[in-house]
Amino acid sequence: MTTISPATMTPEQTYRLLTGIVVPRPIAWVTTRSAAGTTNCAPFSCFTFVSNAPPMVGINIGRKAGRLKDTGTNISETGEFVVHIPDESMMEAVHLSAVEHPAEVDETEVLGLATVPSEQVGVPRLADPAIALECRFHSATEYGSTGSRFVVGEVLAFHVRDDLLVNGKVETSELAPLARLGGPVYAGLGRITRLSAVAQTPKSTLTTEEQ
Repeated sequence: MTTISPATMTPEQTYRLLTGIVVPRPIAWVTTRSAAGTTNCAPFSCFTFVSNAPPMVGINIGRKAGRLKDTGTNISETGEFVVHIPDESMMEAVHLSAVEHPAEVDETEVLGLATVPSEQVGVPRLADPAIALECRFHSATEYGSTGSRFVVGEVLAFHVRDDLLVNGKVETSELAPLARLGGPVYAGLGRITRLSAVAQTPKSTLTTEEQ
């Protein structure tokens, strides 16, 4: 087994290693709008939910040459964004949306992505993804020497395709979400295993033998 000291690594080397270790990662396909009204679309695979009351999600937005990416700049300017969950059929479009364009270029037009108006925010949402979350900026925290920013938004509206909802839950197999691995490598769900629910018994009530 190889032991690697982070102290010997550049930020780029560390990023390459971590993105191969923390896998698979869900993808937030994010639309934002600049103060001038230009729509931006980009994928982020450092993405999770951070609260359920109120519902909040977080994405990690990096910098390039010390400058915050357009998504981060737009959120700072308008305080709004929309997170979409792309499925496997959208792999190529998601990958191409990572290509950088000048800030004044509407990336949904470049990629031929249809949009529809959102209900709670001014940022348009993509028409094709089965799930979209309209978000209002809540907070941002910067980490590390590169200035990566973890941005948290409160979900103001959930849009979920009707056939995916069963008793308030999403049928993940029908959603077929796209996942990111290391480098330009993506994956689907693969085999799904459903186990029986585990009883939530407080540990303090267990006997020594049960523990």
